[in-house]
Amino acid sequence: MIATASEMMRRGQSPSVSAVAEAAGVSRSTAYRYFPTLADMLRAVVGEALGPILGWNPPSSPGAARLASLYGMTFPRLAEHEATFRAAIRQSLEPDAELPGDKTLGRGHRRALLQRAIADSGLPPEQAARLVHALSLTFGIEALIVLKDICGLTDPEAQEVALWSAGALLEAALRQAGIKPD
Repeated sequence: MIATASEMMRRGQSPSVSAVAEAAGVSRSTAYRYFPTLADMLRAVVGEALGPILGWNPPSSPGAARLASLYGMTFPRLAEHEATFRAAIRQSLEPDAELPGDKTLGRGHRRALLQRAIADSGLPPEQAARLVHALSLTFGIEALIVLKDICGLTDPEAQEVALWSAGALLEAALRQAGIKPD
């Protein structure tokens, strides 16, 4: 069902659990046993597309090298599954009775990943939190969408600009804290 839902989303559809079940040749009762709500199914699809990003472990090198490692792993994966992520965003923004309550569809991983990327920066907790918030603007499918759709960049150009922005934010935060950037 996850593969079928992903394929339908890549084609620009916003499928229901029932529609995915039918397309996958699975009974509706079986489908709803695994995915009681549309949000549950979409979280599974997004989780599958994120794949290795969620398991990213920072290299032992500090600062900018950690960000480069994270962005270097993330942006190609986002580009590869761009249609799926766009469909998930579209679905989460649509008013829909099938998506009650939590419409994050599993979003929230970015802060944890970015916190791991800057963990050994030496920034005080308040400044580290502010840096993670700022880095969130340069990281993820939303950043890729802006850089491609608004700025007209290619996938590699978007990754380069996002990483450059992240490096500039890190350097500014370190300087503000009186820490010499590496």
